[in-house]
Amino acid sequence: MIKHIFSEFKKFAMRGNVMDMAVGIIIGAAFTKIVDSLVKDILMPPLGLLMGKIDFANLFFVLKDGTPAAPYTSLDAAKAAGAVTLNVGFFINAIISFVIVAFAVFILIKIMNTLQEKLDRSTKAEEDAATQAAAAEPTTKKCPYCDSEISIKAVKCPHCTADLEDHK
Repeated sequence: MIKHIFSEFKKFAMRGNVMDMAVGIIIGAAFTKIVDSLVKDILMPPLGLLMGKIDFANLFFVLKDGTPAAPYTSLDAAKAAGAVTLNVGFFINAIISFVIVAFAVFILIKIMNTLQEKLDRSTKAEEDAATQAAAAEPTTKKCPYCDSEISIKAVKCPHCTADLEDHK
């Protein structure tokens, strides 16, 4: 029983869809780290500067003082004192990261849909051309003996029974 379950799991894990999904998750995790760095290290410092020198990483509200009591100069100082904080800056960073990732995924899907539409149009055009070429090829011929319309593949006329192999 366990061997059978393991065998089924092995089949499941080795399917192409599962491997594609695993690669997607790994790339997504790496992409998320890049976006987090973009938000924290590139976008937020100038945005904080424009908004009156606010450091979003240290944007927090003290819900309960620690020892020593507030005010705290940074989130790290508040945590070291054991204060309970509401970390608004981290939440803002997470929202901005989400919007960037969602927009990147949107652009990627838009590009993929555009490429798929082009591929579908190209395939349809090839199918139409093949259909037209097939329609352009004759499917019948005239019997040289009785002048009846017969299949182009016929080797004997069904009307007059003449052999047609000599008249291709």
